[in-house]
Amino acid sequence: MKKASSILSHLSSQPQFKFLKQQVCYKKYISLLTPKYQKAIAFIYIKDDTLFIAVTHPGFKMELNYNRDLLKSILTQLQSHDSKCEMMQAEKVVIFHSKYYPIEKTQEDISTVPYYNELASNEFEIKSNDEDIIAKFKKIKESIACNK
Repeated sequence: MKKASSILSHLSSQPQFKFLKQQVCYKKYISLLTPKYQKAIAFIYIKDDTLFIAVTHPGFKMELNYNRDLLKSILTQLQSHDSKCEMMQAEKVVIFHSKYYPIEKTQEDISTVPYYNELASNEFEIKSNDEDIIAKFKKIKESIACNK
């Protein structure tokens, strides 16, 4: 019986699935960038010797425009060091804002309910002669004890 990795490598070598190899190289290129730029980039692709970079927020567009030479040099280094990514050649870099990009949910994003510990203490004197006030303060003491 064949292993899954051998089946996938056979399928990815077929000409109709050449885009799978490109996608692996695109992911590898994004992983070479700093974490700040990794979060900023929604997706990339290469078409007609132009590297297109879609950013998640318009504010990142200006910052990446200043670093076009860096993005281009990382692409050429990836191309020279990885034989699988030889097809990644680009003369120009175009950066644009994309409203449509997949948002990957992490575990931190799912859990948004904050949990707090009780900081109050139920050890205080009740200096009142009124029975209603004394009863209310006793209820407050009990609720503080329950929350601890």
